Amino acid sequence: MFVLVEMTDTVRIAPWQFERKLNDSIAEELNKKLANKVVYNVGLCICLYDITKLEDSYIFPGDGASHTKVHFRYVVFHPFLDEILIGQIKSCSQDGVHVSIGFFDDIVIPPESLQQPAKFDEAEQVWVWEYETEEGAHDLYMDIGEEIRFRVVDETFVDTSPTGPSSAEASASSATEEVQKKEAPYTLVGSISEPGLGLLSWWTNS
Repeated sequence: MFVLVEMTDTVRIAPWQFERKLNDSIAEELNKKLANKVVYNVGLCICLYDITKLEDSYIFPGDGASHTKVHFRYVVFHPFLDEILIGQIKSCSQDGVHVSIGFFDDIVIPPESLQQPAKFDEAEQVWVWEYETEEGAHDLYMDIGEEIRFRVVDETFVDTSPTGPSSAEASASSATEEVQKKEAPYTLVGSISEPGLGLLSWWTNS
């Protein structure tokens, strides 16, 4: 679920921080810049693990700050494919079951990856597993707040860095679209379509 990623960056330290230890100032700046941010094709950055190398610091004309190239390792949330995770159901919609694991909410289990047969209850706004028994079908509801075990089957990264519009007309027409379609930079796709996966209450003895 968590991995160590080697990174390199040039860190700017303002003059009023020169009285502090360089490592402490750099660690603070790196966490300000990266913590709780998604790096494209890397994952969700959590916190600095360690600094492996500091190169020479430079002060450029017109800028009293120091600039230091830093090699470091960062703790990143990036589950591998087929990893089993446990989260809580955040909401349900026609698009599937939306799951949160506390610090990360962009997890979706699409309808085709649910235990089958499944249906969406419009009145309750929840998905239902129509579990077949000898006595007939028994509806198992996927209620909001329930703990759910799922397998990671896919991931999607979206480059959300700003891009300049090609023309003034394009910027005007796309402004409303951007408000309506704000895509998450990192999304996990889960599946519960196998025995043992789904709500924990389904598989535990009462």
